[in-house]
Amino acid sequence: MQKTFDIVLINPGDRKQVYQDLGNDYSAIEPPFWIAVIAAYLRNKGFSVAIIDANAENISPDETAEKIRNINPLLSAVIVYGSQPSASTQNMTIAGRILKSIKNNTDSKVAVGGLHPSALPRKTLEEESADFVIEGEAPYTLVPLLNALKHGESDYSSVPGLWYYENGIVKSNPRAELIKNLDEFLPVAAWDLLPMEKYRAHNWHCFDDLEHRMPYGAVYTSLGCPYSCTFCCINAPFGKPGIRYRSPELVVKEIEVLVKDYGIKNIKIVDELFILNESHYMKIVDLLTERGYDLNIWAYARVDTLKIENLEKIKKAGINWLALGIESANPDVRDGADKKMRVRDIKNVVSKIQDAGIRVIGNYIFGLPDDTLETMQETLDMAVELNCEFANFYCAMAYPGSKLYDIAVKEGWMLPKEWHNFSQHSYGMLPLPTKSLAAETVLEFRDNAFHKYFENPRYLNMVERKFGKAVKEHIKGMTEFRLKRELLEKIMR
Repeated sequence: MQKTFDIVLINPGDRKQVYQDLGNDYSAIEPPFWIAVIAAYLRNKGFSVAIIDANAENISPDETAEKIRNINPLLSAVIVYGSQPSASTQNMTIAGRILKSIKNNTDSKVAVGGLHPSALPRKTLEEESADFVIEGEAPYTLVPLLNALKHGESDYSSVPGLWYYENGIVKSNPRAELIKNLDEFLPVAAWDLLPMEKYRAHNWHCFDDLEHRMPYGAVYTSLGCPYSCTFCCINAPFGKPGIRYRSPELVVKEIEVLVKDYGIKNIKIVDELFILNESHYMKIVDLLTERGYDLNIWAYARVDTLKIENLEKIKKAGINWLALGIESANPDVRDGADKKMRVRDIKNVVSKIQDAGIRVIGNYIFGLPDDTLETMQETLDMAVELNCEFANFYCAMAYPGSKLYDIAVKEGWMLPKEWHNFSQHSYGMLPLPTKSLAAETVLEFRDNAFHKYFENPRYLNMVERKFGKAVKEHIKGMTEFRLKRELLEKIMR
């Protein structure tokens, strides 16, 4: 059969396995922006490209392979995309099944790339049914790899960032250089290749209009993060901390495409840290305000980089939610994670954001290395006092590519046996122990904290006052789900 496409890019996902019953109605179905811009970049270089979003279409590995067999590409590339630390690793189980099915049911060459494969390239090549592992950002690897495959070459030694077998021996080439011109690498994404009708915003993102969570868009305005928090692996594809920017004009052009061509109002700014470089984010704010779109945007910020005087303009541009990485109330625990902030600063910034009419989602971590029951309770007490419009409660986990992962491997700490159990919501989830607490103690505290926060009458009354009774009932419905945990069931036996 003649090859009809040069490459098919596959977005893996298994919402049931990752989120349990919360995946049915409460979690987001996010468009894979990273895949869509790789597709646009490769099209601009003259390659024919298709995308299969197996996560959004909710199809099995065999169904994915059947689609690929019908398309018959030279190369099938599973990109284990992740826009937050756990998202890539937790999808490696289903990615592995997809890779195996492609290998068994098609004659396509198979590659895998993304955050997790970049963090553990050798392990990924040895464990998975892939001909190639891409370490790094992917485009500077895929272009020469596709050219080699099109010309029938089997010498891959000049393809940067590639791991592969040669005569049964693992070979690896030095990483590709980091992309300097993001406007070239991150052009307007190939939205036309995605099932745009399938994407859905987070429930909290749409508390002001819960009935309209679809359609949904997601864009990067920058890549990377200049910080080095011990629990974070977000810089694994880049090899080091740092941040690079798209031009504000291109970002706003992209948003204009989402608004005008796809009728999108709900947008996530995927950047690990959008509110950092004032000249960058405020230019985007100003350009969006000039256009007067009716947007509902959320983005990540840090307490220590947000300028209060900009909040009014940020809100006017349609940025209605800011996610803050608060992590811990205890300064010693937080400083041990390389995140230095004062509690009074946190409280002041949250209050000022809310005064500007912007909603806050607070992110908290239990089980950092110096945590005790007392310090975790401090964090929960602060979360309850702050009473943010939404909150995420996480357990500290050793994600591949993070400093915590290196420490865990060195110290011989027990890690999840399967990749999907790196998901915070999975049945087999296994957090790290602290210096004084067992893993099951941390997990039990986290799960109880979730219910104490969202079942708190003060929180529910605030939600009803700001968003209405329907949202309050929605939250009550969410808390009816009690996550099943293998680790805690073992204790109860």
